[in-house]
Formats: sequence, C-alpha cells, structure tokens
Amino acid sequence: MNDAIWKRDELDSPCINICVIHPKARICIGCFRTGDEIARWSAMTPEQRQELKAELPQREPQLATKRRGRAKRLADPPKL
Repeated sequence: MNDAIWKRDELDSPCINICVIHPKARICIGCFRTGDEIARWSAMTPEQRQELKAELPQREPQLATKRRGRAKRLADPPKL
C-alpha cells in the first residue's frame, strides 16, 4: 500500500470536532462552514481553503442568539 497519499501537504482543516449544523444558520457550530463547504473541502485548492478559512470568523455572529430558558437562568442567577 502506498502511504504517500496520506502525507499530502494540505492546509489544516478548520474542524474542531464539534460537527453540528445549526438548523437556522445552516453552518457548522464548530467551524462555521456550510455543509457544502465541508463536503468540498478535500477537492478545494490550498488557495481556496485559505480564502475560506479567512472568512469563517465573520460567520460566528450568525449563531449568536438570545439566551433563554435554563441557559439564561444559569448565566443570570436570581439576585436575593
């Protein structure tokens, strides 16, 4: 078996192993890529990957939502 294929010099993936697509924003909550971008990652050129990685931090605000329910109660305990 030829191991050379597994030793490619590629730009690291932005994946942080939190692989969940947000139902409304349609981006991964871990790396901020769309499902299509994740699927195409290995076929992209290094330049395309680098450009995409530069754009990802700008997508994080799409996931910011109001904290409600239990998450809000834990973040803002009642003042006694």
